[in-house]
Amino acid sequence: MSEMLHHQAPTDTSPSELPRWVMNAPFILLHLALLTVFLVPFTWTALLLCALNYFWRMFGITAVYHRYFSHRSYKTSRVFQFILAWLACSSLQRGPLWWAGHHRIHHRYSDTPQDPHSPYETSFWWAHVGWILSEEHDATTTEIKQEYARYPELAWLDRWHWIPGIVLAVLCYLIDGWSGLVWGFVVSTVLLYHGTFTINSLSHLFGGRRYATADDSRNNWFLALVTLGEGWHNNHHHYQSSANQGFFWWELDISYAILRALSWVGLVWDLRKPSEKALKHNLIVTPEPEGTLKQEGAGQESSDAPHMAASS
Repeated sequence: MSEMLHHQAPTDTSPSELPRWVMNAPFILLHLALLTVFLVPFTWTALLLCALNYFWRMFGITAVYHRYFSHRSYKTSRVFQFILAWLACSSLQRGPLWWAGHHRIHHRYSDTPQDPHSPYETSFWWAHVGWILSEEHDATTTEIKQEYARYPELAWLDRWHWIPGIVLAVLCYLIDGWSGLVWGFVVSTVLLYHGTFTINSLSHLFGGRRYATADDSRNNWFLALVTLGEGWHNNHHHYQSSANQGFFWWELDISYAILRALSWVGLVWDLRKPSEKALKHNLIVTPEPEGTLKQEGAGQESSDAPHMAASS
């Protein structure tokens, strides 16, 4: 463990102010609260709230925490940056700086002992959820804190990351009472947790590999549907700083489609995409619709050229 900490990005090692069981209690209680679906009346409004809150918060995780804060794949204004960060924080998956810092560690040491959540180096359970519950990964990396130091509002949101989620829970209750709270907040939040977590666990185990990367990342169309585009994970590990993870027209990437729409009205800009050269580099199979893929250079060594394109 000491060797791992030595090689990873420096972290703020100040101890947590609360015991571990207190820190993990909200996560566990939300799962137990799923039982309350049998105690509240079903309403279509509550079901709609569940679907909408899953959708727009998944966009917050994929397009904001991941593609913006972790990989800087597009630009935006300071005001809209905070709005996006607030949106992502309502997912209750910690703050933007914590999330981005640990994600960069994952890329730096993907599927090695230093990776915080490799299903190969630990276990499926640890990669999916165990690492989040462990105090080992509580701290926010110093690197990411320094990078965003000129935005004190982000440091505030990173510290008080639970506030947007509480606000959303109250709004769900005000809209449709207990049914709105249970379905619109509790159910959608738990579904969102495990939808997001599949990328750490399943997308390194199941799917196809288009590019010869140094890790075992996979492209999985089903996970791409569940996560609005994150399932094209091998594409992403090949070229990390791209705003689109579905590189070709048949690879559905809803998060990127929304980012493009936001760019049309000037809320975001400079969306990065891989060049033609990058798309052809280190191919294992030619980019054709699934079912017609042709083998190409399956024994090629992985290169760092596109892999290091990200600022992480």
